[in-house]
Amino acid sequence: MDNLFIAASASSPEVDFRFDERRLSLKGESYPENAAQFWGEIIATLRRFLAEDDAGTAITVNVALAYFNSSSTKMLFSLFDTLNEKAESGTEVVLNWYHDEEDDTIFEFGQELQEDFSALVFHDHAVQS
Repeated sequence: MDNLFIAASASSPEVDFRFDERRLSLKGESYPENAAQFWGEIIATLRRFLAEDDAGTAITVNVALAYFNSSSTKMLFSLFDTLNEKAESGTEVVLNWYHDEEDDTIFEFGQELQEDFSALVFHDHAVQS
């Protein structure tokens, strides 16, 4: 499957899904005008990869989102739910959650993800601003 790269814009994050390396990265801010349209194809591509994947080796997900709006939050939950299902089926999925050490909102969202998607191996990373 081809890798997926979408450059960051003023209102959308960089998406760098290197399926061949089993490394998925999101970086930046997410408040696109139409979150369902922006995230829809990304999630569909991820689902295709996971459905075809039978390697069984770990998948690493690096997320460094400084801001995301409520409509992006809903789409992110869908993305993490897809990854959690893969983890429940036996493939280790490691989620590295990066946030500014002073940003309680992003930190707390990460904690919520850890609770809601318990099959993911969650690592919190506070970054100095």
